[in-house]
Amino acid sequence: METTSRVGAQEAPLLPSTSTAEGVPAARRTVDGYLRAPFPWYGLDEAFTGPRWLMQVGMAADGTVQYGSTGHGEEPSIRPTAGDAQERESFVVVVTVASSPVRRSEDGTGVLEATSVSSAAWLAGSGLLSATWPAQLDHSLRDDWLDQQTETAFALADDLSGPVWSSLSLPVDGVPAPFHYRETEFGWVLAGTGEDGVILGAYGRGMSAYGLGFSVIKDVTTYAHD
Repeated sequence: METTSRVGAQEAPLLPSTSTAEGVPAARRTVDGYLRAPFPWYGLDEAFTGPRWLMQVGMAADGTVQYGSTGHGEEPSIRPTAGDAQERESFVVVVTVASSPVRRSEDGTGVLEATSVSSAAWLAGSGLLSATWPAQLDHSLRDDWLDQQTETAFALADDLSGPVWSSLSLPVDGVPAPFHYRETEFGWVLAGTGEDGVILGAYGRGMSAYGLGFSVIKDVTTYAHD
């Protein structure tokens, strides 16, 4: 699984989106990054009629876009003093990951693992953590909590046949497709394979994963707003 590097020379450019203490992505990209991608972006299909917004893209050292996320619903925010504010937010984030084989790193010093459904599951699981960390945690404890939970998300994503995952069939471009699905106290995570050489992940809270559908975004600029 191509994620955070665990072995010396092995590189791993797929990293979860970072967030500020308020849960808003710290490196929000403009639509330009999405337009540079050599693969199609996915979002919720037309059955979803709520707000849509961009998050950020992940790039390799050579500037190649490797993955990115699109948001649907209410943009998640963490407001530790806002009581039950988190409970009122309903959102789904769709993660699109370019499918790529094992290949040499740009500097020739290591090997980049092939992307897989586990890659999407890791990015989705990590994204959910970034958006939903417990409001009662102060800033001094947040990093420790995230480190611990991120390690758990990594292990779970690397074991999609494990007992915490169940099977869920959802339409992708109108065709039923199998997904790995798990629920947590913070929301849910799923991952599966899309069309056109991409892998799909998703996470959400306040909106059930059952009944969702995914489709290629015909015009990603419709997700951009000031």
